[in-house]
Amino acid sequence: MPASRVASTMSIRGLHGQPRRVTALLALITFVSLGAAFVKAESEAGTWTLERPLPVRLAEVAAVAANGHLHTIGGNLNNVAVTAHDAYDPDKDAWRTLADLPEPRDHVAVAQSDGKIFAAGGFATPVHKNSRADVFEYDIANDTWRRLPAMTVARGAAGAAIVDGELHVLGGRGDDSVTLAAHEVYDLQSGRWKHAAPLPQARDHLAVVVMDDKIHVIGGRLRSPVERVGRHDVYDPKMDRWTSAAPLPTPRSGVAAVLYNGLILVLGGELPPDHTFPDNEGYDAKTDSWITLSPMPHGRHGFGGGVIGRYAYFVGGSLTPGDGGPTDQLIRFSLP
Repeated sequence: MPASRVASTMSIRGLHGQPRRVTALLALITFVSLGAAFVKAESEAGTWTLERPLPVRLAEVAAVAANGHLHTIGGNLNNVAVTAHDAYDPDKDAWRTLADLPEPRDHVAVAQSDGKIFAAGGFATPVHKNSRADVFEYDIANDTWRRLPAMTVARGAAGAAIVDGELHVLGGRGDDSVTLAAHEVYDLQSGRWKHAAPLPQARDHLAVVVMDDKIHVIGGRLRSPVERVGRHDVYDPKMDRWTSAAPLPTPRSGVAAVLYNGLILVLGGELPPDHTFPDNEGYDAKTDSWITLSPMPHGRHGFGGGVIGRYAYFVGGSLTPGDGGPTDQLIRFSLP
């Protein structure tokens, strides 16, 4: 492995709107020190590979794959919400600093469509304080953000998805720490919000993934991290109706989720005081069942992911409950 893959010094903007230099050590050192072996051999349950780390360690960071890059947006650095926005190019194995999110946020909900990334809500002040209703749109081609009409419900730790030209924002929590069932829909063409059928069970820190033009909302928590659920609700935008599907086998919150190889993967989560989940479980809609896949090399929560080509990438988060174990790790999952 070249020395450049072991350690590098990169420039990052977006922590407080000023450039700064940070040293990014390849997280392989961390994995070895934690006793977690990284095996690249193919297996039926999947293979994990370590990639070039994020330029800075961030917890409660959002991520989304768009136009062949993995974008990380916002997050929590040293108990401060940040505006950081970076993108990873797997072809070049390199990170690039992009236009800052207009305002500091962690626990922001993100989705992408047609060269645009949408960032909704989030908390301006850790932990779970100063929830926001703001929505921002990022134009990938121009590297610019613009403010969209705000939601009617301020919330962080919500989920977001785009179906048929509409942005759905689901669940989350407000400043009173009460979880929400609110479901708002923004029409990307008309620029107007409307309310849709609320979540059957209010919760936050949940997984939201689109599969076959339906929105799957999986897991989450009712209030505290110990009140984790495995509930799996499926929303049909055409019917404005919810149905139930097979629950997540390992109830978790603070997860990351992606659609990969025809499966919805749900990974990670936290359970205070001392446990983070390495679990990687995949949902097959054809059989309405879950399978167990190769776990992550270390448990984590408050991280994000996206699929590029034949790989699923996951980045950042905290290796310990709460935000005390932030990581810069970028890990890659593949199935044979």
